[in-house]
Order: sequence, then C-alpha cells, then structure tokens
Amino acid sequence: MQHFKEEIKINRRVLSVLVENQSGVLSKIAGLFSRRGYNIDSLSVGETENPKISRMTITIADDDYIIEQITKQLYKLIPVIKVIELKADNAVYRELVLVKIKTTLDTRASLIETTNIFRGKIIDVSKDTMTVELTGDSNKISAYIEMITPYGIVEFVRSGFAGLQRGNIKITD
Repeated sequence: MQHFKEEIKINRRVLSVLVENQSGVLSKIAGLFSRRGYNIDSLSVGETENPKISRMTITIADDDYIIEQITKQLYKLIPVIKVIELKADNAVYRELVLVKIKTTLDTRASLIETTNIFRGKIIDVSKDTMTVELTGDSNKISAYIEMITPYGIVEFVRSGFAGLQRGNIKITD
C-alpha cells in the first residue's frame, strides 16, 4: 500500500492588514501570533492616508493553511478592518536599511562607489564611519550588506517589508 505524503509549500508570505489607529492594536495582533505559536519574520506599521487607520505589513514564512487560519483569527479582532495577502506578481515590496560602516581615508571612495551603484544615500559621515540609507527589495538589501561586510559593519537596522498592490487596485476594493 502506497502512502502519499502531501507536499507542504512553505515560503515567505506578506499580509497587509488595515486596522483602526488606536492604542493596543499592535499588542493584540502580536499576541494573536504569539498565542498560536506563529512567528513574525517582519512587521512594519504606519498611519495611512486616513489618520484614523493604520496599515500593518506582516511577513511570515508559512503554508496556505496557516495563512488562512491567521487571516480568520485576525478578522475576529475588533480593530481589524481588512486583511489581504500581497502576492509577488501583483504587488510592490520595499524595505529600508540604515547601515553604519567602518571607513578610513583608503576605503571611503570605494564605499561611496559601492553605495552609489546600489542607489544608496549617505546620510552621515564621521572620521571612522559612514552611515548609509538604502531602500529596495530584500535581495538588493542583502546583496548590499554582503558587498560592504568586508569593510566592517558597525551596526545596521532593517525596517521590514512595506508593500502595496500594483496598479489601480487598493486594499479597500
């Protein structure tokens, strides 16, 4: 007798969640994930064009069943207005990284050139460090970090994903 093992496809998924802009909403949503043992890979939150509404972009690595369960649970929370999955073929994603890099007179020109190739912006320079702001997709950010690692990264912070659907489609449609 053959047993067929169902293949579970796990990959990065991006949820866009509209919520009422009120205190405690982030805590409620993070608590939902925590109570169910789901890990959030990245989370970004900000006010929308309507100051009464915020948009959360939540990135998780899970399968279709878990995404469906998370979506159902999110809709049970009072401050949640709308939940959609932003699929790569009809959405744009960006993230921001701020990187402080060790630099010397000998390495500064090379770092500036590398930063310009990646369309980064130098936002602070000191005698021993240079701080760069870079936006782009996850692969671009990772490639830049890989390129500058030999110079010595003092510290960096990544914002997490932000995303919108392409074209005229909006989350409230």
